[in-house]
Amino acid sequence: MTAAPALAGLPSLALWYLAALALAAVLVPVCRAAAVKRGYVARPRSDRWHSRPTALFGGVAIAATVFVLTPLGNNLAGIALPLGAGALIFIVGLTDDVLSLKPSTKLIAEIALASLVVGAGERLNWTAVPELDMLFTLVWLVGITNAFNLLDNMDGLCAGTALIAGFALLFGFVGRPDVGPEMRYLAILLGATSGFLLFNVHPASIFMGDAGSLFLGFSLAALTLTAGGPAHDRSRVFSIVVAPVLVLLIPIFDTTLVTVSRILSGRPVSRGGRDHSSHRLVAIGLTEKGAVRVLWALAAAAAAVGFAVQRFSRADAVPLGGLFILAMIVFAVYLAQVRVYDEPSSVPAHGVTPVLIELMYKRRVAEVLLDVCLVTIAYYGAWRLRFEGPEWVAYFPSLLQSLPLAISIQIVALFLFGSYRGAWRHFGLMDGVTFAKGVGAGTVGLIIAIVFLYRFEHYSRSVFIIYAAIVMLLLCGSRASFRLIGEFARRRSTGTRLAIYGAGAAGSLVVREMLSDPSGQYRMIGFIDDDPSTYRMRLQGYPVLGGERALLTLIEQKAVDVVVIGTNHLERGRATRVEDACTRHDVMLLQFSFRLETLVSSA
Repeated sequence: MTAAPALAGLPSLALWYLAALALAAVLVPVCRAAAVKRGYVARPRSDRWHSRPTALFGGVAIAATVFVLTPLGNNLAGIALPLGAGALIFIVGLTDDVLSLKPSTKLIAEIALASLVVGAGERLNWTAVPELDMLFTLVWLVGITNAFNLLDNMDGLCAGTALIAGFALLFGFVGRPDVGPEMRYLAILLGATSGFLLFNVHPASIFMGDAGSLFLGFSLAALTLTAGGPAHDRSRVFSIVVAPVLVLLIPIFDTTLVTVSRILSGRPVSRGGRDHSSHRLVAIGLTEKGAVRVLWALAAAAAAVGFAVQRFSRADAVPLGGLFILAMIVFAVYLAQVRVYDEPSSVPAHGVTPVLIELMYKRRVAEVLLDVCLVTIAYYGAWRLRFEGPEWVAYFPSLLQSLPLAISIQIVALFLFGSYRGAWRHFGLMDGVTFAKGVGAGTVGLIIAIVFLYRFEHYSRSVFIIYAAIVMLLLCGSRASFRLIGEFARRRSTGTRLAIYGAGAAGSLVVREMLSDPSGQYRMIGFIDDDPSTYRMRLQGYPVLGGERALLTLIEQKAVDVVVIGTNHLERGRATRVEDACTRHDVMLLQFSFRLETLVSSA
């Protein structure tokens, strides 16, 4: 079946989207005025991010738009279940905005509504066992609903993520024989959310509240139930399971990170706090807008991968989806290490939490498990790149036969060459050399083992060359990721403006030390150096701005707040002139000093 009929219906979907956007753009200011007049505002609190009272009821505008327009363009019999369930979850959220329900009360209501949907026959079709599918569907509906509720923690984040996920779902419907009621419902929902987002981007003048976040989460989760197909298909089980998870990955990612972090730190999961992924990104140096944009970009990437997984064959979808999920796990590990709790937690003396904390310190075990996954993906990917069509089918048994051998030999080789002794935050070129030795030894060892065991029958030599290149890239990329994220975060747009005099090795050391300050106090402008050959060069990603004259100009124009002399070889006359200029213009001047002292001398 071709996608032409569905594509022909896209203009009508665009009209419904624009109509919903226009109506929501009118209703949001009305709801904002009503909320302010009646005192329904979110006031600043220690466990909330906003700094000023902000109107609620943005979710009322979203839901009202959907409830007004959906009956006009749909056969209500085909959309009654998601529309009715969405109305009920909206009422639960609105009641919470007005009366502040207990978390347990909201959870009971969510479970009841999810059970209603499951009881009506909607399910995920992930397995061949109906009972398991019903259980998975129940958990999915409740989990995604709460995930969007938790994601509503920074201006524009929840609404923007919902739009990205919703458009991915809408494109996933393309290829159906006609524009069904669920497609029109989704187009209207996206238009209403877009109209709200116009007023919710930073600085937001209105929040959606629980009425909006619960309604969006439940609606999107319910719409994925129809995206998996009418029956279980064993040949497509990977894409059927992974595609919706990827499309809604950022809410799942944030909820998992928050839940695990609070459990490990002995804090109640239901209590609010500034420990979400967005807050952690701000803590490492991003602005609020920057943090939201990063999560939007990740949501878009996840949605694109999810869409591709649906379209690709199983052989191509496995490495693509698996690699992206592994990358997000590494990102989560990095964010989990960011300090967001100021006060010590009350960890129970007995129970499971101390055991989990102890396991978190076994990071080498986690590294080995990660490398097992990376080696598997690399080995599978090498065979997949080398063979396709009938050749892939013919060589697949050889892949499965040698995969355990590849994993065991490669992990042992990495261990013997010291790959598990480095620190991810300080990954450098020599660490890359260590990995190259381990990968080379592992690849040669694997070839020797295959020659000895199987006489290299049904094996291709080029596969191992491709494998070595891929696994080297994945291993080094995973280790360098922590340093890369840290370097990206240090490109701050706010903070005390810093310039370093000296673009040599000492200056490189100074910038790394000062920008690693957990408070995020400094914003690097660039280096100053009197060697003309360094002009227009970059050191650790920062430009060399010029020599002494360029620095004096920056000081006079008040374009710098702190100057650090990062060299021990600055001429006295230059140092005096810089000191005088800093004194006149109230600029802080620091001197980097590094000196070796003999404690014990050799005989």
